[in-house]
Amino acid sequence: MANDLLTVADFVSDALDVDKTETTEVLNQSPFVASLPIGDTSDGSETHKYNKYTGAPTVGFRSENAGRDYDASEDTVVTVTCKILDFSWRVDYAVANAWRQGPENLIAREGARHLAAALWKLEKQVIYGTGALGDANGFDGFADSTYIDALADGMVFGAGDATAASVTSCYAVRTGFDDVRLVTPYSRGVSLGETIVTEANDTNHPVYYTPASLYIGVQLGGAYSVGRICNIGASANGLDDDLISDVLSAFPANMGPNMLVMNRPSLKQLQQSRTATNPTGAPAPFPQSSFNVPILVTDSVVSTEAVVV
Repeated sequence: MANDLLTVADFVSDALDVDKTETTEVLNQSPFVASLPIGDTSDGSETHKYNKYTGAPTVGFRSENAGRDYDASEDTVVTVTCKILDFSWRVDYAVANAWRQGPENLIAREGARHLAAALWKLEKQVIYGTGALGDANGFDGFADSTYIDALADGMVFGAGDATAASVTSCYAVRTGFDDVRLVTPYSRGVSLGETIVTEANDTNHPVYYTPASLYIGVQLGGAYSVGRICNIGASANGLDDDLISDVLSAFPANMGPNMLVMNRPSLKQLQQSRTATNPTGAPAPFPQSSFNVPILVTDSVVSTEAVVV
């Protein structure tokens, strides 16, 4: 039976008292982060700690009346520090009051757009972390993981392109309580303040101001939670099922990923690679999965990544 875990859509829609269908439509711009489960931090603060099982105990057979040395399993504690994702907004007081449907409508519209932008920012942070393509003020993401940042890593497979700042990646992701998930202190929740009339301190004019923020981070799991196909080129060295087979084979038995995260150009390359091998000569449909692993397409995976070496 598949687990039905809480997602950021549930968390935000409940806190902001927004109709869930409406929130889900906003989240369509950030499909990857919408699919990630979300959970409370380990102690309810902005710091989340979890154990990685990093060493199995040594066991073995023994003869009658003969002993053997005992051993112990090994764990590594990982600390995730949640960061403040701020999506506060303001609208001009006079413009809002002149709005045909009233100031509340304009304030709500701007709030929905800020929420969409915040979720897009969150999705980019999960993938690109604190590096050049992410936000240095945010939390660590995939790009900060030492498991998938070099070709020598066991969960990394290169497509072979070496064009600077013109390559992309496909990520094989295993989500869940013990693997990749968003974390936030439930006790603090989404901080949404009352809309007030105040003076904008940068332009000295009256505005409707609404403060909004939340503490958020991502648990990256362990060595087998994320795999990566990197150095996918724009023309040559594209994505195909052979490369996906490579990364899927790196996951342990019965612990494979539950999604392949890629952008639209990579999806097109995968579709064209299947067309090229189609015995009927008919164009292959856009893939929905590869080796029964669902494909999730998002524009937050860019085609301007640095070449992984």
